Amino acid sequence: MPLSPPSSRRALKHTRAIQIEAFARDDGLWDIDAQITDTKTRDSKLASGIRPAGEPIHSLWLRLTIDLQLNVVDAEAVSDAVPYPGHCDTIGPDYKKLIGLNLMKGFRDGVKRRLSGTSGCTHLTELAQVLPTAAIQAFAGDVFDTRDGAATDEQTHKPFQLDRCHALRTDGEAVAKYYPRWAVKPQAVSKSS
Repeated sequence: MPLSPPSSRRALKHTRAIQIEAFARDDGLWDIDAQITDTKTRDSKLASGIRPAGEPIHSLWLRLTIDLQLNVVDAEAVSDAVPYPGHCDTIGPDYKKLIGLNLMKGFRDGVKRRLSGTSGCTHLTELAQVLPTAAIQAFAGDVFDTRDGAATDEQTHKPFQLDRCHALRTDGEAVAKYYPRWAVKPQAVSKSS
């Protein structure tokens, strides 16, 4: 289902693109490579000079190397295009502060504590916030078992994805249909008088 038709528009002004790729490594670790790019359709007057239309104002990269328990074992950030060359592009080494965090256990709060405000780059820190769900998608069916709960299934633990979003709540219709083994009846709401 597409978005509703927009109101009349004059012109596209700005594009932000986020791309994330996940790679299984030969050593058993995984690399999650993320890039954020901002471009304008017009020349931009920056304090550092004119950025021609179509040339990125931001082109920033963040790589997290994680183990199979989603622990960050290495981190690297680089800035290919920034609005303030020689200044914005010096923060990359600080993203090593992500090492030791776990993508599923307080990661977003840890990122904020370690790299928010003047301790980091707004754009790289924002980019880091989307990496937990990207890693889960990468692991789904490969590291995390996502099989359904069919009667012939030997799986003894509830599939990882259940009870992680509204569609896959165990008391919902999708789980009853696609994962019947793990479905639970919704709790009746008692009405007090």
